[in-house]
Parts: sequence; structure tokens; C-alpha cells
Amino acid sequence: MAVFPEGAPCWVDAMVPDLEAGKRFYGGLFGWTFEEGEADYGYYTQALHDGKRVAALYPVPEEQSGMPPAWNLYFASPDIERTAERIRTHGGEVMAGPMQVGGHGSMLMARDPAGAVFGVWQAGAHQGFEKQYQPGSFGWTEISVRETKGVDSFYPAVYPFEVVPYGDENTDFNVWQLEGKPVGGRFKLPEGTPDSVPPHAMVYFVVEDCDDAVGTVRRLGGAVRMDPQDSPYGRFAIVEDQQGAAFSVIDPRTTVGEPKVR
Repeated sequence: MAVFPEGAPCWVDAMVPDLEAGKRFYGGLFGWTFEEGEADYGYYTQALHDGKRVAALYPVPEEQSGMPPAWNLYFASPDIERTAERIRTHGGEVMAGPMQVGGHGSMLMARDPAGAVFGVWQAGAHQGFEKQYQPGSFGWTEISVRETKGVDSFYPAVYPFEVVPYGDENTDFNVWQLEGKPVGGRFKLPEGTPDSVPPHAMVYFVVEDCDDAVGTVRRLGGAVRMDPQDSPYGRFAIVEDQQGAAFSVIDPRTTVGEPKVR
């Protein structure tokens, strides 16, 4: 029986040019330890926190040399062939797969109508996160896009999401719920966002203290794209590792104000 309901974020991984440098950075930031990656699986390396799988890193494949480093998000599916059909039917593109990954499960990579890339995972032996919503693990995700046309109908057609619009005149943000619980959302990139920022899935990791985490990012050679700021969901910042892969850190216990439903 699957651990994650259909549509729930169930896994994240990062493609990085230098695997050992990635291990040093994320080990130093989150306290992750790493399993040994196998050559047969492209040295795909599982990251653990307190002995539980929380993410993975893998080196950029030779055939994708030159691709920028990035974090990838995967949504759970009980039937990946059916999910692929829904993606195509509702305006998305299946870029790779579906493909079997040994006995671990099946995956595909897709692009939504606005251009944001995401993955789909049908669990086999690898169910997904063994720990989440706690320091050192996955805490939230947003599909960040410039244009919402097509996107806001796409995701609820592919997954059984209930959509709740949040934000105000300055923020356009939809929360996706499964069985009444928020699991992620769609965020419209604000005017003035640099052209160099593509539509993407933003991955958030939980930390004990956002400001301390940002200081550690800098100490480890990473960069800060957006300084820490308060929100009704927690104090968060957008950062990147020392190889350029962007992600967010958030302390969900430190909240200011109340979310506004549009």
C-alpha cells in the first residue's frame, strides 16, 4: 500500500555537477549523511537525516552536460501510465518516461503548460520520504510560474487537488489540498522577477532557525537570492548551493500574521 496519496509531494532530488561538493554542502547545512550511490544508477546518492531518507543527489549525466544544477520535485501516483495520459490530455508534456527504475519504482519527468518541470513517482521498494516536515527534511513546495493561464486548470485535472486561493493584491498564490490538508501550491512570480528565473518547482527544507541557516549557506559558499523574511507560514529565505541549485529554507514555527484567503 502506498505511503503517499495521489498528488502528494513524495520525493526530491538534485542534479549537481560535482557530487562530492554537493554532499559537503548539504551535509554541512542540514546534517545529512549519504548512502553510497551505485554506478548502475548513475551514482544516484540517497541523503539521510537521523538515518531516514529525505532526498537524493546525483551528478549531471554525461549526455546532459551543461544542464544547470536544480532541485526536482516528484508527485506520487498509483498508476503512472494514467497520470502520463492526464498530463498530455490537459496541456502538459511528458519529457521522459514513464520508465521502470529497477525494483525501486517508476518515474517520469514532465512540463506543465507554463513550462515548470516536475516529476511523477509510482512507488515500488522506494516509497519516498521517510521523514518530512521536520528540521533537515522536506517541508513545502510551490510551482512558481509567470503565467497562470492553463496551469490553474492543469494540476487539479491531473491530481485530485482541492484549490484554495490565498494572497492579496500583491500576491497570487493557490494552495493545493488533499483530504483537507495543504500539500503544496502554485505561486505566480511577481512583476520584476529577473528573466533568468524560469518557471520552476521551488523546494523548501525545514530548519530550526532561518537566519542561522542562511548564515551557514554563506559560510559553505552558497548564495542568498532572497533574504529571510517573515510570513504567515514561517520565516523563510531563498538560497542556492555553491553550485547554483536554488531552494528555500523555512522555520515554520516562526510565523507572522494570518494567511489571507482571496
